[in-house]
Amino acid sequence: MQWSLFVLILMGQCSFFTCDLYEYHFIPEGKTWDEAQSYCTEHFTDLATVSDMRDVERLTNSSQTTDAWIGLRSINEKMIKEWHWSLSGEKYNPTECKPEWEKDEPNNDRVDPENCVVIKPSQKWYDDHCSRTPKKFICYNETGQPKYFLIDESKNWLQAQSYCRENHTDLVSGFTQINSADFKERVQKFKERVDEFNKDVSTDHHRSSNLWIGLFREIWSWSDGKNFSFRHWDPDSFEDEASKTCAMTTPNGKWSSDNCTEEKPFYCYDDKVILIKEKKTWDEALTYCRVNHHDLVSITDRHQQRWVEKRAKMADTEFVWLGMRYTCTLDLWFWVSDRLVCYHNWATDEMADCGMAGVMERDGKWYKKADNEKFHFICAK
Repeated sequence: MQWSLFVLILMGQCSFFTCDLYEYHFIPEGKTWDEAQSYCTEHFTDLATVSDMRDVERLTNSSQTTDAWIGLRSINEKMIKEWHWSLSGEKYNPTECKPEWEKDEPNNDRVDPENCVVIKPSQKWYDDHCSRTPKKFICYNETGQPKYFLIDESKNWLQAQSYCRENHTDLVSGFTQINSADFKERVQKFKERVDEFNKDVSTDHHRSSNLWIGLFREIWSWSDGKNFSFRHWDPDSFEDEASKTCAMTTPNGKWSSDNCTEEKPFYCYDDKVILIKEKKTWDEALTYCRVNHHDLVSITDRHQQRWVEKRAKMADTEFVWLGMRYTCTLDLWFWVSDRLVCYHNWATDEMADCGMAGVMERDGKWYKKADNEKFHFICAK
């Protein structure tokens, strides 16, 4: 009876427990971007890094109603641009995606850069100007059905991204999404509708079958070196000018840019996780974290997964210990914070055994290892 009650309590915690692995701090004092970054690195960790819409909401809910610097800055090197997916957590793999591009694409116009991507009726990708010609687009829904929504309203790329985030999850993003049968079917049906329409109108009024997808490239990077691709530009106020190379939040929660020498309030963040580069068993790692910090790190959602993943990549061991262990008595995994493993990112489904604990590989996947093996580990501060 007691064990049943214990399991029910743990399971109930799965639905509402969250623990942010970093904190934001609003600094009202006006400083240039460089001065703001120096202040943040001295007193906290760095200028604010924003990884997804939940972070945006945290900043927006801080009740500040003024422009404020964040840690995003343009390196202003026009030839150094990387492709990113609009949806956080999706990674662009050049090798995987190369067959998706039309021949000789992306070709990029050096005078008027083509930094956004459309998918054509052929299902091939083309780079295009982000705002020259508005286009229809497809949004993605992370939960519920259907997963894909074709929006029959023409917008530029930033406007399309903003619409999808406000009404769904994001612009369709990622190799898996764009190669799903459901997505391809929607593109094909849209093409058939456009072809039917174009039969009945003059050449001057033909509609395009091209659709925006959530792939873009740019020259902005985070001051702390993290490679989060998330951006939240305000399509109505973003200034893509050579002199405006520092990003800021605006009163509506979206981002714009300005000259880095302007003095503004700013957001810092304070990191709550730390990678310990000492090889220890799981029990030794747990003791170390509890004596010197707070605990071995727990991961309860995808948001936290991405944050911890960045630390794991810096480890010198193949795996890092997490605060997760298997209990033979209950036949389940639990976090040292007394939460069940509800969210998970297991790489394999092999059976767990007594004396096993959870590790993260440097690619972010979780594995089961005997708790007497020795790895680096990640503590929660």
